[in-house]
Amino acid sequence: MFGCGMILKKSDGVDLNAFYPVRPECSDDSRKTRFKVKPGKTLSARKWHAAFSEDGQLDVAKVLHRIQRGGVHPSIRGVVWEFLLGCFDPNSTFDERNQLRQQRREQYGIWKAECQKMVPLIGCGRVITSPIKNDNGQRLNADKDCNGAVSSSSLDPSTGHGGLVHNTNEKKVTNWKLILHQIGLDVVRTDRALAFYESEINRAKLWNVLAVYAWVDSDIGYVQGMNDICSPMVILLEHEADAFWCFERAMRKLLIWAMEYNPNIYSMYEDTAVAETALKVDEKLLIKQCGKFEKEKVKTGHVDHESALAVFLVASVLETKNKTLLKEAKGLEDVVKILGETTGKLDAKKACKAALKIQKKYLTKTKQS
Repeated sequence: MFGCGMILKKSDGVDLNAFYPVRPECSDDSRKTRFKVKPGKTLSARKWHAAFSEDGQLDVAKVLHRIQRGGVHPSIRGVVWEFLLGCFDPNSTFDERNQLRQQRREQYGIWKAECQKMVPLIGCGRVITSPIKNDNGQRLNADKDCNGAVSSSSLDPSTGHGGLVHNTNEKKVTNWKLILHQIGLDVVRTDRALAFYESEINRAKLWNVLAVYAWVDSDIGYVQGMNDICSPMVILLEHEADAFWCFERAMRKLLIWAMEYNPNIYSMYEDTAVAETALKVDEKLLIKQCGKFEKEKVKTGHVDHESALAVFLVASVLETKNKTLLKEAKGLEDVVKILGETTGKLDAKKACKAALKIQKKYLTKTKQS
């Protein structure tokens, strides 16, 4: 997510490199970010704090406009992401959010303690990089080491948070233990140029979050790449539990959050009943509070939650590469190679604009049919 580390230039008298310091020996090889603070466009800490009412309600329309024009200043990126990802309702108060944050920290603590009972090294400031062995000193085997049921808890998909499902079988436990060393191997390779990960405590923080997530959401578990998604949240959010919940929401969306933002996202995640009976907001106000991608859906009355921005982004990339694909691709390997060449070279702004155009055409055709 951060690549080999980010070297940020000074802006407005602030050394942005201080937010993501790079290890001295890696500074020459670290890839520079394209991000620059744009005065009057970037969402600054001052504008962010000014967007809250006295009791803590957030004026979403104000901040979205700035985010989409100039991004988010690194000093507030973590707390802004919590809203963009739907961790908090923008209409909630400071007190309500503090209460919810505490509840979530307690729930994370319960899950983490549960994981510690099975693997005591979790939460001890260390990372496992070797396969876990059974009582006989042999590597665990998903088929041989599963012979009963255990009582445990996991993420309840019906609520999206905090719900417990009991009587998980031992196969789940074994499968979870089998991936812990793979998580560890990926963790020690994550953003190695950043000074943050020189500390094993910080590497362990990332490993804990990924390990606990793999336990509570066994349907997804863990795959390579999730470490890169989680890493920025662990860096930006000081409390491990806060990073976990932000990551959990990110795994539901994985995109360009500001463009897909809808003020109803919080209620949709928290409780399906609430989502179905959500208070009707004035359409003009709702459109102002939505990201660019969501605006088109609201305008056309399109409610298909499956047509995510990622689909249209892929379509836009394919559209730009269609001539090359038709001319040079002789098989699947060539297709993968050609599309792989876009890695690290994609102009996100152009791709998003193209995706929005394709989405508009799609929604227009859908409405006509």
